[in-house]
Amino acid sequence: QVELVESGGDSVQSGGSLSVSCTASGNTDNYFCMGWFRQAPGKEREAVAVIARNGWTNYEDSVEGRFTLSQDKVKNTLHLQMNNLKPEDTAMYYCAAGISGTCSLRARISLWGQGTQGTVSS
Repeated sequence: QVELVESGGDSVQSGGSLSVSCTASGNTDNYFCMGWFRQAPGKEREAVAVIARNGWTNYEDSVEGRFTLSQDKVKNTLHLQMNNLKPEDTAMYYCAAGISGTCSLRARISLWGQGTQGTVSS
């Protein structure tokens, strides 16, 4: 079975940066869409950024221009570089993968990582 493991979460000041990573173990050939979602306490989980197998990316409006999603195919790892962070970016960040539907912010997710906490203070 494929497993997604996140790392890199931390606490930073407003305006700072964080980089979170997701390493996939196992055979990921069936996953055409991967990305990051986030969830703050009392809020619904939302898509942050997704990337298709061909490298196409889609970003949530509030992070466009601040976050960059990339993939290292050699290491089978996703990286989310988060710059100019705001307190409202504070959330548990989850790596995710999908095997059906379209690779968009509305992608159907079939596999989740355990999450890594990103905290932005004022």
